[in-house]
Amino acid sequence: MRTAVYPGSFDPCTNGHMDVIKRASKLFDKVVVAVLVNNSKNPLFSVEKRVEMLKLVTGDLENVEITSFSGLLVDFMKKIDSQIIIKGIRAVSDFEYEFQMALTNQTLYEELETLFLHSSKEYMFLSSSIVKEIAKYGGCLNGLVPDNLIPIIKSRFENSKY
Repeated sequence: MRTAVYPGSFDPCTNGHMDVIKRASKLFDKVVVAVLVNNSKNPLFSVEKRVEMLKLVTGDLENVEITSFSGLLVDFMKKIDSQIIIKGIRAVSDFEYEFQMALTNQTLYEELETLFLHSSKEYMFLSSSIVKEIAKYGGCLNGLVPDNLIPIIKSRFENSKY
């Protein structure tokens, strides 16, 4: 069985993330969406909430599993016995960083391969940061995130001061 891992912060999950997850699920027997615990960032949602939201929006994808991890990605990959990382690429700037990470990961774990899936054209501009900025100012999130996540995301900003 070929298992691929799609790691990221998913804070929050966007339609661009969903596009990559759905496309990867057609290419591999199993796709593990792995939410990174990154203590150096100040996320909008807890890791547990991000996992919960991803489970909500991927529930109809039978070969997709949602989990979280901390530490080095290569250690997680070894733990679940996978050698394939999926990374979504929006622009050349994404590629430069992700290529550096792919080479680093392969240096640490020779059997590892990173596959880049380019964004579908309608999501090339989209990032979690953009979604958070729009939500912060009460903007419309339709078409940017899965519909069932909109109220969850908006609720994080209801009582906040700009």
